[in-house]
Amino acid sequence: FLGIAFLGIGLWAWNEKGVLSNISSITDLGGFDPVWLFLVVGGVMFILGFAGCIGALRENTFLLKFFSVFLGIIFFLELTAGVLAFVFKDWIKDQLYFFINNNIRAYRDDIDLQNLIDFTQEYWQCCGAFGADDWNLNIYFNCTDSNASRERCGVPFSCCTKDPAEDVINTQCGYDARQKPEVDQQIVIYTKGCVPQFEKWLQDNLTIVAGIFIGIALLQIFGLCLAQNLVSDIEAVRASW
Repeated sequence: FLGIAFLGIGLWAWNEKGVLSNISSITDLGGFDPVWLFLVVGGVMFILGFAGCIGALRENTFLLKFFSVFLGIIFFLELTAGVLAFVFKDWIKDQLYFFINNNIRAYRDDIDLQNLIDFTQEYWQCCGAFGADDWNLNIYFNCTDSNASRERCGVPFSCCTKDPAEDVINTQCGYDARQKPEVDQQIVIYTKGCVPQFEKWLQDNLTIVAGIFIGIALLQIFGLCLAQNLVSDIEAVRASW
């Protein structure tokens, strides 16, 4: 049911953006569409939930074995990704930098992507991948003389330092922010990039992050053991007929 809920949210978001009426628009977005995350996670959860639940209720060994294999593959991919991320952390850092900058270019192209970037910059108190000047990659915020946008040499409001006394978000707080000297910029906007801020957040919360991943891994192993044990019991009963 949770998988269906995720799929429903993803399809509803696509319908609101008109993607379902124009499938070709899926490829139009230059950056990452967060809706894909809901669709992929929802699809995987639904397939696993359906196979495990129906397989156990109907004592269907095929579905239970499918559940075990699928879950085993996911666990193996997670383990491999974790090892590779540790070994090739510099490469991962470069890919993260490329990913963020690619989405900066497409910031105004998709409302979901825009909300995701704004949430990230507000949560980690950062601006751009490695600094506020990364917003030069966006056609609305770049500092070129030919840019006629009012947001020229600015940054999104999510880069602005927050005033606790403000109840209403000032969406124009980042206007002309990068035209100021660097010392003055630090008063108005976050000048640290999201990549180093993410690294700092990981170091500060390493125990919690590790605990979450270990907990997920144990649940997956537990599910695998239960499924295999049930398959063995079913086959043992059938063999005695």
